[in-house]
Amino acid sequence: MIARTDPGAPRRRHSLAVPILALIPFATMCFSIPLWDRIDPRVLGLPFNLFWLGAWEVLTVACLALAYRLGKTRRGEQSDRPL
Repeated sequence: MIARTDPGAPRRRHSLAVPILALIPFATMCFSIPLWDRIDPRVLGLPFNLFWLGAWEVLTVACLALAYRLGKTRRGEQSDRPL
């Protein structure tokens, strides 16, 4: 059976923030390689390229958590605990 929506209900606009936040880590790790593909300088004793990828692994978690949080509030769900 097909669920029907109420024609009088207000339509929600989709936010571009969620897909953009999800694509930022992918784009920075994949398409910025020519910018950071070198061994020197060293950051925290690591070659810069290894530091860059490790930093974006941590930042990916932050971006996806924020995207999840924004998507959840857009759907009208309330969070039971803060992130």
